[in-house]
Amino acid sequence: MKAVQLSGKEKITINEVPLPKISEKEVLIKVRAASICGTDVRMYKNGYPTATEQQPLTLGHEIAGDIVEVGSEVAFYNPGMRVAVAPNMGCGICDACVSGSTHLCENYEAFGINLPGGFAEYLLVPEKAVRQGNISLIPDELSYEEAALIEPFSCVYNGQEIAQNYAGDTVLIIGSGPIGLMHALLAKARGAGKIMMNDLSRERLMEAKSRIPDLVILDSEQLKERVFEETSGKGVDLCIIAAPAPQAQEASFDYMAVNGRCLFFGGLPKEKEQVRLNTNVLHYKQLRVYGCTRASLMGYRTCAQLVASGRIPLKELITQTYRIDQFEAALKNAKNAVGLKNVIIFD
Repeated sequence: MKAVQLSGKEKITINEVPLPKISEKEVLIKVRAASICGTDVRMYKNGYPTATEQQPLTLGHEIAGDIVEVGSEVAFYNPGMRVAVAPNMGCGICDACVSGSTHLCENYEAFGINLPGGFAEYLLVPEKAVRQGNISLIPDELSYEEAALIEPFSCVYNGQEIAQNYAGDTVLIIGSGPIGLMHALLAKARGAGKIMMNDLSRERLMEAKSRIPDLVILDSEQLKERVFEETSGKGVDLCIIAAPAPQAQEASFDYMAVNGRCLFFGGLPKEKEQVRLNTNVLHYKQLRVYGCTRASLMGYRTCAQLVASGRIPLKELITQTYRIDQFEAALKNAKNAVGLKNVIIFD
């Protein structure tokens, strides 16, 4: 079968690899769609410890497809089922795993990170992932392409659950890429009173506005003044930094209302991870600052239901689809922020 494999910094090839053979406790999935993520782009740009010349890594962790083979000791799942696959799995024993946070396990594994991922014609789901519930059923009405986006959306959902998004909130989202738009779609579904978005790119802001017409777009010039104009001098209840920009994190307190919440979504580059924050503003406005990473399996399943219901139209974020042989073009577009989500599809 064909697989997209990383073997070092900026070293990606499409290789012929053996078809996985499952054990009696494993499941084999025919991949139908796998979406390119910012993590894939970073791994390509910087290399990754689990991807070497001696042992290339098949990338891809946003995955949907069909079950084609089931081990003899696997219950519930059957060939022919349409599924989406959560990528993260824990040891199953530590406190984090027992609490339901397998995604926070110190020894976690993930498809496309340290296990073969979804940019391949077939995906082997190991016993650990089968037992922990990484496979979620999807209805016939939901396209594989949209189902592949459940994974990044579940990370967005995790962040908003942590930051406690309330009905009637005024929300400011910094960053109008796919993640920023997912935050806007979820905030709208949860009853936000007003959703504002800022980005350095006017073009991307207008693209976001075309997909979410009631979005209030704000240019970076005099951003603080515009935020307070839009909130009648109060500031925002929830600020979400959906861009890997330390300056955006540093400035975030400037936009906040009293008792506001700020979510730092995603990480920063290693060379820019030290951020200066005015803790007097934190103190006197009684702010709360949150971080988040990945998503729990329960969160993933909740998001699968939300997307399947049609209330979160992730299909609006799919810019283009590609065959596996066109992966280089898809990666180039993702790397250069051309469009939103670039999805690899398989027959």
